[in-house]
Amino acid sequence: MGFHMSHTSPQLSARLPRLPLILTLALAVALGACKKEEAAPDQAAGPATGQAAAPQPAVSDSVAAMSPEQLREAASAALREQRLYAPAGNNAMEYYLALRDKAPNDPAVASALTDLMPYALIAAEQSIAREDIAEAKRLYALMQKADPKAPALPRLQQTIAQQEQALAQRAQQEEQRTEEEQRRQAELERQRQEQQRQAQEEAARQLAAQQAAQREAEQRAAAQREAEQRTAAQPQPAQPQPAQPQPAAPQPAAASAPRTAGATTLRPISTPAPTYPPEALRAGRSGQVQVEFTVGVDGTVTDARVINADPPRVFDRAALAAVRRWRFQPVSEPVTTRRTIAFNPGG
Repeated sequence: MGFHMSHTSPQLSARLPRLPLILTLALAVALGACKKEEAAPDQAAGPATGQAAAPQPAVSDSVAAMSPEQLREAASAALREQRLYAPAGNNAMEYYLALRDKAPNDPAVASALTDLMPYALIAAEQSIAREDIAEAKRLYALMQKADPKAPALPRLQQTIAQQEQALAQRAQQEEQRTEEEQRRQAELERQRQEQQRQAQEEAARQLAAQQAAQREAEQRAAAQREAEQRTAAQPQPAQPQPAQPQPAAPQPAAASAPRTAGATTLRPISTPAPTYPPEALRAGRSGQVQVEFTVGVDGTVTDARVINADPPRVFDRAALAAVRRWRFQPVSEPVTTRRTIAFNPGG
């Protein structure tokens, strides 16, 4: 890699922190890879040299503006506080890079940068592993400025580019999944609204039909009541009087003549239609009720009861109420009969 830990100056070695065992092994692996890359530096650096993995400057403007004395003091303080390569703008590596620009022939500065390079490399690889591409690029920029010909740089640059591309692809796939989910949710919402609209329209049509049927039934009932009232208001025709006076003995028979005139045949005078039950009308239910009733000698219904109903207990009360309002011509004696009353919402 162009740098070796054996070159560490005694002063810097005393200031650099001891690496844990895992980091030490990782550093050894990285150094071994760097030595392999030294065998063919031209091939390793070939395709990657045309790319710019770290467009940002390695040294911040505030650090570059410091004097050599300030940089030396800041670098020493950073080493004591173990700020080897981070945070950005306040670490030993940046201070030494800025100091090298001002004192390029200072061997202590060159030695310090050589000693710091392995730490920056390990930190860059760790940043890539945790997908912190911005930090990896910053550390790459520090290493590139410290040693542009370091054999590890092409491999590090390629790894950064691959990881960055993988993250971009993942973000694109996630965006596509989000868009597809949004489109799916929008389609589901559209279908839900369409189904709701159709259901409401169908319910509105059914309600309108029920209301129209109910109004029609009410109108028929009102018309029937008016007809009954007109019939009741009409004067009854006078019974014909005998031309000749009758003997005293047959007078009872003559007095009962109006009743016997009707005999036992029922002749209806008024049979108003039953009132359609509102619940059955709204439900569109139909049926029929067979009623047995007795007509008195004056033509009124004296008794009524349900013999059979289909469906049961839906139209019974309406049928009985209607039959009790029926009127017939007078009969000579009570007559019991049966009638079937049909209920049809559309009739």
